[in-house]
Amino acid sequence: MLTYIVMTIIGADRPGLVQLVATRLADHRGNWLESRMGRLGGQFAGIVRAEVEADKADELTKALHALEVDGLRVIVHTESEAEHAAAGLAATLSVVGQDRPGILRAVSAVFTTHAVNVEELSSERVSAPMGGGTLFQATITVSATSAEALAEVQSDLEKIATDLMVDLKLDSGD
Repeated sequence: MLTYIVMTIIGADRPGLVQLVATRLADHRGNWLESRMGRLGGQFAGIVRAEVEADKADELTKALHALEVDGLRVIVHTESEAEHAAAGLAATLSVVGQDRPGILRAVSAVFTTHAVNVEELSSERVSAPMGGGTLFQATITVSATSAEALAEVQSDLEKIATDLMVDLKLDSGD
């Protein structure tokens, strides 16, 4: 029987951090399934989903926590196979506009209103073309229980797009 783990990783960025985690996982016969990692503000941050035989999960968790002596903090969440549920209908939202506080708060409030789950979010600030200040850009993958919920999200996002001064595009892959 397999146990699934999701770990968050953070530490001062330097070469070899991924290898530290990958080695601990392989040493305990774990399988790296998926991950998202990057350098943010001088820190290496990531999230990894892996699977391991149930009888090896506690030993692996202890080995991952021991990486703290190497300057890498690892937090592990364990789940059983039964906890994996279907995600529903997926859609991707692109947000681009003049940077200002509160953009994600407003967009995520629409998601919450319609019980839409954020599956993945990537954002950055970039210089606007032609010296036009700073732009905020985000790509957000969401899942909903129905096409109607996605249509309601689209409608509500269009209502707030002018207030936020952002360009919102919802692509449900239709």
